[in-house]
Amino acid sequence: MINQFNIPTTIRFGCGAIKELPAYLRNNGLKRPLLVTDPTIATLPFFKEIVDDLLARGIDVEVFADTHKNPVKSDVYKGTDVWDQTARDSIVGVGGGAALDIARAIALRVNHREDLFKYDDLIGGDVYVTNEVPPFITVPTTAGTGSEVGRSAIIADDETHQKKILFSPKLMASIVFADPLLTMGLPPHITAATGMDALTHNMEAFLAKNPNPICDGIALEGIHLIAKSLEKAVLDPDEGVRSNMLVASMMGAIAFQKGLGVVHSLAHPLSSLLDTHHGLANAVNIPYGMAFNIAGNEEKFRRIARTLELEEESGEAVVHYLFDLNARIGIPKKLSDIGVKSEHIETLADLAVADFAHPNNPKPVSREDFKQLYEEAL
Repeated sequence: MINQFNIPTTIRFGCGAIKELPAYLRNNGLKRPLLVTDPTIATLPFFKEIVDDLLARGIDVEVFADTHKNPVKSDVYKGTDVWDQTARDSIVGVGGGAALDIARAIALRVNHREDLFKYDDLIGGDVYVTNEVPPFITVPTTAGTGSEVGRSAIIADDETHQKKILFSPKLMASIVFADPLLTMGLPPHITAATGMDALTHNMEAFLAKNPNPICDGIALEGIHLIAKSLEKAVLDPDEGVRSNMLVASMMGAIAFQKGLGVVHSLAHPLSSLLDTHHGLANAVNIPYGMAFNIAGNEEKFRRIARTLELEEESGEAVVHYLFDLNARIGIPKKLSDIGVKSEHIETLADLAVADFAHPNNPKPVSREDFKQLYEEAL
């Protein structure tokens, strides 16, 4: 059964939803889409089936998959060149957060040709997003970032590794085809990392200092769905838990319009400096970041503990739960297990304190705090 949600993005949700993509394109007069994905997804059977279904309906498909694991500016420029050279009329992003961020950034660049980082939201660049963007459709294949319902793309500078946010309401997808069946083939370690990414989004959004009770309610339900679904999705997946995780992932992305926090600022430098998978970086760091946030936020942690149905309703119990969940789904406990070395910490701390996420953390985070958190997690 396919359900439709409007939040306000139209989401076609359910097993088999992807089969609606060809008709949607044709009904909207779109016959030359650029499919943006990553090098791995481009080789998988389900992606070939998507392409074959489009071709069978007379739709001329061009695939762009020459991308990095963590998106960089040059990926966006290469994708825009393909758009120009092949005369496309729409963009379909297929994949996880990285592919969808690149697809969204290409959609921005099509009609905004100044330096990409002029549009960085952190320096007020959103005011320059004045032109329309081409029709933009998203197809998530992981349950992690929820980028399919977002209105921003996070792209790193190739040289400095600093991440920039390209933001505008114009960058929201025209429609999302969210099909849990596309996530069924994810290997356990990717399911675990992306699932913990979704949990981080929901938890950090709930704790973020900006008041937004609507986002708080969404975040708590996202936490609830992940708590009852993630472990089974990793170890013994079925359509039910895959569906729950895909919904919870989108809920996290909706909720973090309120803001993120210290965990994301710990994680982003690992991705840009060491090319660590974003979800894995969040997964390893979340227990340490949540422990840092307990003091002064005890009531909010009690509500998280209640949502997780923990016997003890406290921040300490939440942190213990996170360490235990990570262990059950195969996430390493220490940063040293994922390639971080002591000589990286100073540079990581510099990047973390410059990151955009922690200003919305419920308590201030200094460079020294970041250094101590990295050392504790090492």
